[in-house]
Order: sequence, then structure tokens, then C-alpha cells
Amino acid sequence: MNLRKGKGQKIMKSNFNDGKLRNMTSVYISQDNKILLLYRKGGRVVNDVWVGSAGGHFEEFELNDARACMLRELKEELNLSEKMLENIKLRYVTLRRTKGEIRQNYYFFAKLNQDYKIELNSNEGIAKWFDIEEIKSLEMPYTAKYVIEHYVDIGIKDDLIYGGIANSEKVVFIELPEF
Repeated sequence: MNLRKGKGQKIMKSNFNDGKLRNMTSVYISQDNKILLLYRKGGRVVNDVWVGSAGGHFEEFELNDARACMLRELKEELNLSEKMLENIKLRYVTLRRTKGEIRQNYYFFAKLNQDYKIELNSNEGIAKWFDIEEIKSLEMPYTAKYVIEHYVDIGIKDDLIYGGIANSEKVVFIELPEF
């Protein structure tokens, strides 16, 4: 439907359902300069691509706690608990508007404690360790691909949280300082 806005300007009414959000979280686990990724199979939103070590949608009781969602998904998908990880940090928050909703993704990074030299398997697909430089070449969901590229090139060198806004060409990241 076209609407008029004075002097012949047209405004297109969006098909976007205002206020529809999809909140998701993901964690990337590293050990010995490798990162564990999951080739997700049978997912509702993401399927047949490489994603973080574990992740998924927020439950209603987690809406204000991305860390709680990440830890629940970690336990469900890899049977890992928080005590098995070290240096767990939220590093990226991205926004993408697609398919009539705004998708908010919270990306955590952590290290598998050296005491746990175990083979990790997931009930969501195929879990595999990759050299850190190798992961940039894998097929991933849109914002995840840009998060990984930014992390490997910049984020791995600091401890900052970055906010990313997606457009059809790329994801633009800025530092998300506390003030």
C-alpha cells in the first residue's frame, strides 16, 4: 500500500510486523587455538551451516538474561556446565531485520578449561574443532559470518563488547562502551 507524504513524496507501508523480535544466543568455545563449531542439522531457523558451539532461542524466563540462555543451550547441546569453561564473555550483540522480525543475537566466547580434554558431541548436529583462521572460510548464518571475521581480525586482540547492525551488504560494528 502506498501512502502520500506531501509534495508528491510516496512512503511505502512496510510489511514488517512492528515489535516482532527473535532473541538468540550463541557461544564459541576455544581450546589450544581451535574453535568448536557445530554443523547444525534440523534447526527451525538455521540449518545446514556452521554455527557456534551451542546456541538457540531464549526461553520466556531468560528474556533479560542472555548468559542464562547461553548456559542452558550449552548444557542441552554439549552437556557442558559453566564450571567446565573459563573466561566466558559476551563479545557481540547484533541486530538484523529479516523475514518480518528483528533478530537480536548475543555472541559469547569462552575457553574450555584445560582439565577437560574431552571429545564433544552435540545432539543438534556435527561438532568439530577448527583452526581459528580456518573458520572465516566456512558457510555460516549472515551475522555470525561477520562476527567471526571481526573476531578473528580484531576482537581476539581485545576484551570489548561490540554492537553490530546488519544491512544487505555487511554488518557494521562499533564498540559498545558502558557509560
